[in-house]
Amino acid sequence: MRSRHDPDGLRLPVKLDSTTNGEFAPIPLAPAHRYANRLALEAATRNARRVGMPRREFLVSACGAATTLLGMNAAYAAAGAHGGYFELPGEAAVDGAVAEALLRKNEFIFDVQGHFVNPSGAWTKTLPPGARPLSGMNKAGCALADQPGERSYLQCLSGEEFIQDVFIDSDTDLMVLSFVPSTYEGEPLKIEEAAATAQIVEKLEGTHRLYLHARVNPNQPGDLERMDELAGSYDIAAWKTYTQWGPDGRGFWLDDDVGIAMIERARKLGIRNIAIHKGIPFGPRSYEHSTCADIGRVAKRFPDVNFLIYHAGFVPGASEGPYDPKRTDGIDALVTSLRDNGMKPGANVYPELGSTWRYLMRDPDSAAHALGKLIQACGPDNLLWGTDSIWYGSPQDQIQAFRTFQIAAELREKHGYAEITPALRQKVFGLNALKLYPVPEEVLGVHLQRDAVARKRENGRNDADPHFLTYGPRTRREFLNLRARES
Repeated sequence: MRSRHDPDGLRLPVKLDSTTNGEFAPIPLAPAHRYANRLALEAATRNARRVGMPRREFLVSACGAATTLLGMNAAYAAAGAHGGYFELPGEAAVDGAVAEALLRKNEFIFDVQGHFVNPSGAWTKTLPPGARPLSGMNKAGCALADQPGERSYLQCLSGEEFIQDVFIDSDTDLMVLSFVPSTYEGEPLKIEEAAATAQIVEKLEGTHRLYLHARVNPNQPGDLERMDELAGSYDIAAWKTYTQWGPDGRGFWLDDDVGIAMIERARKLGIRNIAIHKGIPFGPRSYEHSTCADIGRVAKRFPDVNFLIYHAGFVPGASEGPYDPKRTDGIDALVTSLRDNGMKPGANVYPELGSTWRYLMRDPDSAAHALGKLIQACGPDNLLWGTDSIWYGSPQDQIQAFRTFQIAAELREKHGYAEITPALRQKVFGLNALKLYPVPEEVLGVHLQRDAVARKRENGRNDADPHFLTYGPRTRREFLNLRARES
């Protein structure tokens, strides 16, 4: 079958690029990353000839993903990065059975951070004439962009594309739809629209494949009061808040008066999962509120509330190394806050990997230290899988990279880090999230294997045509255009 997305086979299945989720400026690729992409494409060309396949068909196969990851290993090692690697034998690049055994689905995957944009939502009605928000996104030029209408390109970022990317072109079983920081009026996706998308999935017999966050920023007028309405109208899995964000540019601490009021209201309403954006700072203003300094304090004060640390405090562009108690941001700030407040592994703090893992795929040494520290501090039963898709396109490449990533034995021995075993991967990929988001047994045991989504995914395996594109900004200009729309 000829690909309609990439007929020449020039796109790699593991997307090593500068794309971000729109919350931080793109960081250009280093020479090692460009070298990795070159090695991978050259190897894919050779290996495709060797096994007698067109290059595009080869890249879509498990051998294509293995070839790309092995190219990344070689480039990173050449640059002196030896702390982590993708654990694959060389034969996986040309032996389909070996590659399939290592890279194809054998776990339950519950992605607790997903996003999409409603192309006809109320937020578009307030835009000035000629405004084209998100039009610079890499994926905003799909076939749907040719439909009539001034902003038809937004269809490329919509719920239908979301379902294809997440549930058909990746191994994801369940996902939580989350929200970006904004005023109520300016949300690119409102909870009413997210709920409607969840219903679309259920019409596909994909019962309970999508769960919902509800956005609340307690330092914004009306948000605390709106919590009651949201809890009464929707089946909310967790509250989502951004402590660095505020309508006047000033953030808050979770143990400030407004933060405590939000937590108390969540307890009263019986929805005791609070997802907090920590790390990935929006800029220098109110930077301190992007750190995890308050997490240990509130987790200790409210042991009956689960605090889900979205992005795990990670700061893109700032390397993660061995734990440094003097560092006041990044993952170290989370570790310090937990230690200072006597919070042990397995407590009520759950770091999440959305965007964090995607960026760490560029830096295996930081990846090894980040995962090692998070598992040490929070426990192997508390680390949550998230991808921040659709900003990064289909999350399949993030899944395949985590499926094979290993912390080098030298670092494990030196710092006491855990080995990334199949059992640990299964916990991170989905089992840990089940403690927070209970899923009916019939969904886990019956629907996920037999519903229309599962059938469509399985039927598509023989003629899969994933686009291997990303959606988020890849250049500073695209990022600034997005920020201008948000402001």
